[in-house]
Amino acid sequence: MKFTKLLGILAPFCLLGISATFISSSNAQPSFNGRGPKNFDFALIGDIPYDARQETETQKLIQDINNSWVRFVIHDGDFKSGSSPCSNELFLQRFQLLQQFRHPLVYIFGDNEWTDCHRPAAGGYDSLERLAKLREIFTQGDRSLGQRTIELNRQSDKSQYSKFRENVYWTEGDVLFTGIHVVGSNNNLGRNAVNDAEYAERNAANIVWLKEAFARAKANRSLGVVIVIHGNPDDFNIPANAQQNGFRDFVNALKSELKNYSKPVMLVHGDSHYFRIDKPLNIDEAPGTVITNFTRVETFGSPNVHWLRVTVNPRNPNLFEINQEIIPAK
Repeated sequence: MKFTKLLGILAPFCLLGISATFISSSNAQPSFNGRGPKNFDFALIGDIPYDARQETETQKLIQDINNSWVRFVIHDGDFKSGSSPCSNELFLQRFQLLQQFRHPLVYIFGDNEWTDCHRPAAGGYDSLERLAKLREIFTQGDRSLGQRTIELNRQSDKSQYSKFRENVYWTEGDVLFTGIHVVGSNNNLGRNAVNDAEYAERNAANIVWLKEAFARAKANRSLGVVIVIHGNPDDFNIPANAQQNGFRDFVNALKSELKNYSKPVMLVHGDSHYFRIDKPLNIDEAPGTVITNFTRVETFGSPNVHWLRVTVNPRNPNLFEINQEIIPAK
């Protein structure tokens, strides 16, 4: 788990190939009325709440989002700190917290919820047992969380991937959304043989799920793709020979898929608590030349309890427009 405490990059988003607009709170939101039929908004959050103060602030955030015109909410992982207990009681408390969202809520697993649960401060749990408990509580059925729900397609629908219920996809407004279980703490690689075996199996399933997402987007002529993971893949700076890098295979597979996909792709993650929008991937054959249709968005995270509004606008060649939604301190 990375713990960068900076609020985020507030620099030249207009150069990033994705439209970014900044609004201080939901009181200044544009009206949903009058928009084209394919325009819609969704909310991004992650890496909250970590402590009692953030639990209080998260209640304000939930109210703010509940009062907003969004189709659904995505939490990209870490609903607790790495030093808070990985207990069943806390898991169930967080489940109830996420159920307070009026809109459908899609939750992507983070490392603090299972990978890091072996830490003494987190209770010294067996991380794989905690992963099984996460799946039991948070991936029941084929519906999202939230008071209203949407249908999710799970990788576990295929028998050979039956345990990977957390890998999902859904479609909204001709955009393909997919959640893939890639977490911080080096994606659970390099701690011991048992966890390395877990990584190897999940990593293989993740690569298959990523490739299937692009295949679906092409077959359905989707307007674009949104990929949501938890872990920051080392800011995508991965040496080719980095054998013990838990993100190497995922990033290489992503770059391979992008070579044959020209529509907008947005990858959302949390983990390092550093709000940013940038273009971190370069063309292998032309070092220093960015892959222009790919954009990374990192969500706000502890200690900052805010959210991002993403507007899908088919009339915008970049497809995605992003607004900061700042929860005022009171």
